[in-house]
Amino acid sequence: MPARPEDLFARLDALGIATETHDHPPLFTVEDSKRLRGDLPGGHCKNLFLKDKRAELFLAVVLEDRRVDLKWLSKRIGARNLSFAKAELLEEVLGVSPGAVTPFAAINDQAGRVRVVLDRAMLSREPLNYHPLANDRTTAIAPADLVRFLEATGHRPEIVDFDTEGPGGPENADG
Repeated sequence: MPARPEDLFARLDALGIATETHDHPPLFTVEDSKRLRGDLPGGHCKNLFLKDKRAELFLAVVLEDRRVDLKWLSKRIGARNLSFAKAELLEEVLGVSPGAVTPFAAINDQAGRVRVVLDRAMLSREPLNYHPLANDRTTAIAPADLVRFLEATGHRPEIVDFDTEGPGGPENADG
């Protein structure tokens, strides 16, 4: 059974990580989030569950307005032809459904199948906001605590600078 939001909150508490969670109607897209989040402060992100030609899995977590060039990202992280993974694989490996994809889902990848890639610019925003395994809430967390949580789940994140290392800025990419 995948972790529930309550399991996630217990794990964060056990790690001594402070968070703040806000309830809201279910959100399925970045556009939904922008429309309904109100004045929720901090960095807002999108999460791309990807696979490559060798069936390696990746979770790219980037600022919500970042356009991601998958061809460039493939080269940057040593993947082969990244593409979006199917919803069934997302649910199998990360235990969440489309619309609820989040770095917190690393709690469900106990086999370590997913490589986590974080946008360097995102880590300068505080707090960062993600769904806590369900898309009817948003949980705010400090960037350093997000990294600490990921490491505690066995997912040492790869930090990628989309702004200075190549295409990835809003003017240079495929959605």
